[in-house]
Parts: sequence; C-alpha cells; structure tokens
Amino acid sequence: MGDNRVQALDRAIDILEELSRQPDGLGVTGLGSVLGLHKSTVHRLLNTLMHRGYVEKNISNDKYRLGLKVIELGQSRLENIEIRKEARPFLKNLMKLTNETVHLSMMDNGEIVYIDKVESLNTVRMCSRVGLRAPVHCTAMGKAVVAFWPDEKVRKIIKEKGLVRKTNNTITDYEKLLVEFDLIRKNGYAVDNEENDPGIRCVAAPVRNYSGEVIASISVSGPSSRITKERIDELASKAMDTALNISRQLGYRGNI
Repeated sequence: MGDNRVQALDRAIDILEELSRQPDGLGVTGLGSVLGLHKSTVHRLLNTLMHRGYVEKNISNDKYRLGLKVIELGQSRLENIEIRKEARPFLKNLMKLTNETVHLSMMDNGEIVYIDKVESLNTVRMCSRVGLRAPVHCTAMGKAVVAFWPDEKVRKIIKEKGLVRKTNNTITDYEKLLVEFDLIRKNGYAVDNEENDPGIRCVAAPVRNYSGEVIASISVSGPSSRITKERIDELASKAMDTALNISRQLGYRGNI
C-alpha cells in the first residue's frame, strides 16, 4: 500500500505539534529552521491555520502559538471519553482521602497520556497538565498499564520508544523492567520512585474494562517529601480501591 499522505496537511500538523512544545511560541524563521521548511511555506501554512483559529499570532513579538480551536477540539475529545466521565467522582474522592494530586491516564501510541487531573490543595504540588504525554517505563501510570499487557506488545513499545534515562532512578535495563512488572502484577500497583522527575513520587493502579483488559490507570502523586516510602502501602491501598470502583463502573466484575 502506497503512501497516500497529503504533504501540506502533514506539514501543517508538524507546525501544530511543534507549537505545542513551545509555550512561548515561535516565529516563522524558527519554525522553518526546526521543521526544515522554507519560510514562505511556513508563512502560508500559518496563515491558513490562523484563519481557522488553530494558531494565534502575538503581535508584540511576531511569534505564533496554538489557538483556542485546538483546545476546543481537545476538550470535545476528552468529554467523549466515557472513562473520564465515569472516573471523575472517584478521582475527587481519592484526592480528598490523600490530599495529593490524582491523575487518570490512558495509553496512546506507546506513551501514557494524562486525560484528567484533580489538583491537591497543598501549596507544594507536582507540575502536570491534562494532555501531557510521558514514557511508560519510568512512570507509575505507564507501568501500571503495560505490566498487564502481553510481553510482545510491551517489547514493541520499548523498541520504538527506548528506555531513556530521565533521572538517576530510571530503569534503563529491559530485564530489570520485566522484574518490576512481575512485582506490579503481584502487588496490584506500580510505583514511580523519582524515576521520571527528581523529587516526585507516584503510586498508580490499573483500571480495567468490562472484559478485564487494563485500559487506563490512576495515580496519587506529589513531592517525595510527602509521598514517603512509609506512605506507599497506604496510598496504594486507596488507589487500588479507587481503580477497582472505576473498573466496576465500566462493567468489570472481577478483582484488580
């Protein structure tokens, strides 16, 4: 089967994805340099995206950023994810029980994606946002999902994404990761022990659909000064109870 992609559309998507990584925006020259495109091409594409509301221009510095239309589409997609609607009350309750930030995530294209968040009331909190993507091998939420997936499927993800070292605690050896997965399946929860961000510790549990397949995960996250190793058992128990309740809402009738 041949490549039927439309080049102009491909380039426009490249621009949107690059702007999503640039909170301060980029100018025409900067975008052209990063994407390897001529300035005239970038300018034409930006004008079209601006006309449709997907890109905005900051007239004070001539830099471009994502427009509100992107947020509108993303929000529409999130609102149509059934699990997000079903999980929301349980996420709020888990935050109240732990007074720590709670996330709901799903897998997409070999990465974990935050699809909902209930912020802790603590003044010191972890930095995260809905829509954020993160690797599976160094996040509790990622490990809590793929630990229950077929080995062949996991190997494919690791082959494509690699085992990038994010901190001194990141597991970068696949055999050691498999040992970690065995422990997760045994315990029913996963831990990110400052493996993705220094000073941040997370505890996550898997969420299953009606057939028992692990399709998502929830996590309790915060500074390691509060999410101490001594609190892990307590937080894991609350996270697993919450994950099971969400799974029940999705039709699951087994045990986590």
